[in-house]
Amino acid sequence: MSMRRTIAFLTVLLALTMQAQVKREFRGAWIQCVNGQFKGIGTEKMQQTLRYQLDELQKDGCNAIIFQVRPECDALYESQLEPWSFYLTGEQGRAPQPYWDPLAWMVDECHQRGMELHAWINPYRAKTKTPHKNASNHVVVQHPEWCFDYDGLTLLNPALKESRDFICEVVKDIVERYDVDGLHIDDYFYPYPTPGVKIPDDLEFQYLSRGINDRGDWRRDNVNLFIRQLYETVHRAKPWVKVGISPFGIYRNQKSDPNGSRTNGLQNYDDLYADVLLWDEQGWMDYCVPQIYWEIGNKAADYDELIKWWSRHIHKSDLYIGEDIERTAKFSQQAAKMTLHAHQPQVKGTVLWYAKAAVDNVGNYGTALRTNYWKRPVMKALPPAIKSKAPGKVRKMKVVDMDGQQVLFWTAPKAKQWDATAERYAVYRFDHGETIDTECAGCLVAITADTHYELPQATPGSRYVYVVTPLNRIDAEGKLKKVKVKY
Repeated sequence: MSMRRTIAFLTVLLALTMQAQVKREFRGAWIQCVNGQFKGIGTEKMQQTLRYQLDELQKDGCNAIIFQVRPECDALYESQLEPWSFYLTGEQGRAPQPYWDPLAWMVDECHQRGMELHAWINPYRAKTKTPHKNASNHVVVQHPEWCFDYDGLTLLNPALKESRDFICEVVKDIVERYDVDGLHIDDYFYPYPTPGVKIPDDLEFQYLSRGINDRGDWRRDNVNLFIRQLYETVHRAKPWVKVGISPFGIYRNQKSDPNGSRTNGLQNYDDLYADVLLWDEQGWMDYCVPQIYWEIGNKAADYDELIKWWSRHIHKSDLYIGEDIERTAKFSQQAAKMTLHAHQPQVKGTVLWYAKAAVDNVGNYGTALRTNYWKRPVMKALPPAIKSKAPGKVRKMKVVDMDGQQVLFWTAPKAKQWDATAERYAVYRFDHGETIDTECAGCLVAITADTHYELPQATPGSRYVYVVTPLNRIDAEGKLKKVKVKY
């Protein structure tokens, strides 16, 4: 294809993407701490940094933040089970000064901006290769028998019920005490393999095999037991909290499995012992975010191949795509990738790796989000496995002229249960005589936590119909109430 034809083709793709409108979409970003960006900078500086990032991400159209709160069995929140994180204060076990609780603070800041907050934990990792002293109440000090060392890392042993129970106790504590919208884990299950280094689990396989003869199957079953227990723990505590998993981008290569992807790289199933498709089949996760961090055309792991593969194989969970901003910008592929998203109906959202790259506007990625791809408001994706009723109609809706500014007011519907309680409201606008259809994504003009909406200016004599629907905690939408407006 000539350069001229290539440019023309990409222009058409961009135009198609600009026209694509959806009503619901998960627009997330990962905010990590394990890279040390917050370590020892102090309360005021960290709050200032996070507040700026959230403001910019809100302008970009993000509606969900995945915030790393447990990097190595230590906490960026007040915990009676684990010590304060080394990645917060620079000394594991030392509380921040002036004192604050980053997770509680982030929940409030995100909710004020209409964003979800998903607490991101690393379940098994107990110590990274970054050298530092563990606090006296850290699990590697209290229960070294639950852990093993592997190539400079220390991990909770997935073979042990004690490990699974401990992680789920931590999860239950987070979900019960904090108003989080999701509980998120990433791609670290059994350790990424290092050539020539064996996982030290001979004794566990000998005595705790549960009759499973193949070691790979046994390791996968160990992880399966944890994933099921994690999911049940979260939903017993709060049924509306979503469980999300972000696996490595390749499940299996075709050379290992005829149903695998046409790729040649490390595999979740064979190398990390993560049977992601089983978790989807069994309903043990509400959303799945494969980390497809490669570019379109990559010889070992082609983005085009992988987004289509995951779209064909994830059925019960919501599928979001983990997107590497820097690599996408390096190959100038944002338009092409967004078009691929738009043409995969199974893809319900995107999570940006990582938030700071969007905030720094690498390759004008953030600008394109706020001016094009994520410009219009959307509701949050609605995971199919979470059963929810919806709020009733709003009440007492009317338009009031306030010194020349027309304002639409309403009152929240009455409710007793969480799923009948209105947390936010969707506002639609239709032309006079136009069919009222709340599935019209282009008619959605605002999503707000307020019980009022300032109507935009219009030509005198114009007539519109405004519609308001209530949304509950997970954005399940109630029935509409409408009002006619004449300017």
